[in-house]
Amino acid sequence: MRSVLLIALVALIGAFFFFDLGSYLDLEYLKAQQAALSDYVAANPFKAAAAYFIAYVAIAGLSLPGATIITLLGGALFGIGWGTLLVSFGSTVGASCAFLFARYFFRDTVDRRFGEKIATINKGIETEGAFYLFSIRLIPIIPYFLVNLLMGLTTVKLWIFFVVSQLGMLPATIVYVNAGTQLAKIESLSDIVSAPLILSFVALGLLPLFAKKFIDWKRYHAALDGYEKPKQFDRNLVVIGAGSGGLVSAYIAAAVKADVSLVEKHLMGGDCLNTGCVPSKALIRCAKAAAQGQGAARFGVINHGQEVDFAKVMHHVRDAIQQIEPHDSVERYRDLGVECLSGEAEIVDPYHVKVNGNTLSTRAIILATGGEPLVPPIDGLDSISYLTSDSVWSLTTLPQKLLVVGAGPIGCELSQAFARLGSKVTIVQRGDRIMPREDPDVSTLMLEKLESEGITVVCGASAKSVSEEHGVKRLVCSSDSDASTREFEFNEILFAVGRKARINTLGIKELGIELRDNGTIATDQYLRTNIPTIYACGDATGPYQFTHVAAHQAWYASINALFGTFKKFAVDYRVIPWTTFTDPEVARVGLNEQEAAAQNIAVEITKYGIDDLDRAITDGTAYGFVKVLTPPGKDKILGVTIVGEHAGDLLAEFVLAMRHGLGLNKILGTIHTYPTLSEANKYAAGQWRRANQPAGLLKWVQRFHRWRRS
Repeated sequence: MRSVLLIALVALIGAFFFFDLGSYLDLEYLKAQQAALSDYVAANPFKAAAAYFIAYVAIAGLSLPGATIITLLGGALFGIGWGTLLVSFGSTVGASCAFLFARYFFRDTVDRRFGEKIATINKGIETEGAFYLFSIRLIPIIPYFLVNLLMGLTTVKLWIFFVVSQLGMLPATIVYVNAGTQLAKIESLSDIVSAPLILSFVALGLLPLFAKKFIDWKRYHAALDGYEKPKQFDRNLVVIGAGSGGLVSAYIAAAVKADVSLVEKHLMGGDCLNTGCVPSKALIRCAKAAAQGQGAARFGVINHGQEVDFAKVMHHVRDAIQQIEPHDSVERYRDLGVECLSGEAEIVDPYHVKVNGNTLSTRAIILATGGEPLVPPIDGLDSISYLTSDSVWSLTTLPQKLLVVGAGPIGCELSQAFARLGSKVTIVQRGDRIMPREDPDVSTLMLEKLESEGITVVCGASAKSVSEEHGVKRLVCSSDSDASTREFEFNEILFAVGRKARINTLGIKELGIELRDNGTIATDQYLRTNIPTIYACGDATGPYQFTHVAAHQAWYASINALFGTFKKFAVDYRVIPWTTFTDPEVARVGLNEQEAAAQNIAVEITKYGIDDLDRAITDGTAYGFVKVLTPPGKDKILGVTIVGEHAGDLLAEFVLAMRHGLGLNKILGTIHTYPTLSEANKYAAGQWRRANQPAGLLKWVQRFHRWRRS
């Protein structure tokens, strides 16, 4: 059906040019026929109006030349009133037809080929599309047919396109129809489209943009109505929360010589230093040492009587925190020029924050309050003690039976670490596989690895209740596929089912700061909340809950908070890498296969097995892969997943390439030291190159060499 319709449309357009129908839309021809056409209209007003309307819709719908001439004809034949009505609706209906043609025939293809760029455009269309479409419609020198076709490739709704087009094209329609009432006096189109008139339309087109700025200005002040703005401020910025986002925000503010205060009610460094990245990686390192000792026999190294001293393991964890602590200390930040305040912050109003009974006035506030583990509502949970990624560091003895609920990055990392240290670990996962954000081949490889290390993994099970009888603790889970249940005994239970924003700072709810459905603080592209003097970054707002993303957002939040009156910067999420620090590591940037499929983006998949890499073989780490997604036939990198030893470090080369628009050919042309794990990246690029060899050219080259041998 689609092919038949497309052929019919092409035939109609071809017939227009083949039979030279455009000659009937010539200014001189219409002037010569004006009297006869006027007589016909006088004799058959309704039939003539219907024929004119259909012709106008056809010309606009098929994007044929002549719209200007036929608009003039409308004024000449029907006058300013009826002519404007016919042209206005005829042009809008025709434009909507062209819009639908483009959407029906080409949008899927464009989405597949340019999905990433189109997704960015569509995101802007959703929020600002009507304003920009209205502005473009007001400027007649921008070809309307091009606007129709391009808008059809986006996700803008048809009714919005119709209404905005109707209103936006109306001023130019009136001008041209009115000019058409004097058709006999028009010698050329330049008599209508003079330079002053064009400039007037351009100014008119810019009017909605200025109106938008004015509306933003009004919204800004409306949000602050009722709050008394201080005549003078104590400081330029107050940052609440001294985790990654807060520390970087304060650092940047101090670096640009702003007066900034940093408020933290607990520990400097936030979750990352004290309960997250640092202690977990220290624990993982201890667990890896234990695993290497246990596996040393295959390298000819025999260890007798190896045991794990859990107290020393936790000492190493605390020691790692203490050694990194000075990087995030009060002393360091005070030396940088930051006022560090210990206490609970209360946001009094958009300009004031109260700390320890003292009220600070500030031009802007940044909420960097971080996140906290999510604990699901489970019957009986209040009657027992349980662990989260925050509280697991309080353990003093190694759990004999550890039950982990959740098999995302945190759950898998801690499960493997405790299993290697000697715990009997069971993972209970809701859903059909572990690490569900990754591709199925990643989940399968990691499942095999965890089970090979003695970890029991149960998928498709939802935790329902916990109980303790005679010192024995049990978790009851229901099956996701049927009505059956299973029980699991444990000494300690660890919940790793995700994290939620920490929004218990006094004043957030009282001021009416908006939250998203998932509980994070709602911000715009500038990380500004609905209270325009208050910004947010890091886990408190999301959408990515990583330390490095919080630091990335902090630059935008602090710069916009300090200089947003003059220039604002929209936060850039285009190239976000992350790593799950299991063994093997799982590192990713950009799209993976399941995301590409969900977004209907056509990709070519190149996969290089690290089991073939010389350095991996010598190190005994010959497992995993490098998987690269590119557009079909092109070397542009859309996404990379690496599973293997030091995958997080290997990923950096691809992150750099994606950030600066370098393709696989550039990586292939870069010398990589032999023998290193980094060669895996080059070999993956080489594998793509072999799959995309210019077959036709190589045939001619083969003939050339044959000729040279003769």
